[in-house]
Amino acid sequence: MIISLVGYMGSGKSHISKILSDKINFKLLDLDKEISRRVKMTIPEIFEKKGEIYFRKTEREVLEEILATEENIVLSLGGGTPVYYNNMEIINLSSKSIFLRANISTLVERLSKQKDKRPLVANIAEEDLPEFIAKHLFERNVYYSKSQFTISTDNRDPEDIVNEIKEKLYL
Repeated sequence: MIISLVGYMGSGKSHISKILSDKINFKLLDLDKEISRRVKMTIPEIFEKKGEIYFRKTEREVLEEILATEENIVLSLGGGTPVYYNNMEIINLSSKSIFLRANISTLVERLSKQKDKRPLVANIAEEDLPEFIAKHLFERNVYYSKSQFTISTDNRDPEDIVNEIKEKLYL
């Protein structure tokens, strides 16, 4: 079984996927890290040197490859992954998809602490962050909401979130 964690940056995909994979003894894969490893560049470098179209094509190829495996995997997806091609469709066909939903204030709080690690928001002024996230989230929620399960991560302990995932998937 493959469990795909979907959601906006800062929603907890990386953190929750690590705890979940440890708890259920599944292999942990982070799609962005897998792309970086294969291309031998960081995600910001890929965007800068090769462009977003190259990145999205590579992302799709790596995603298809991972979803075609028979392994037990917890897959942490990039925030933009579900938005391109028919990625959300293949994610739902080949895995159990879980949307980790966080409200705008939670995302602003989390992302303002990690701006240097987040190229998409690195150059956005602190006071403009809520509006940027709100607009972006509005565009992406259409795709995220196609997930088979939705779990709120606002003001919740990561262990509780992992336990809820396990319950929903009967693990």
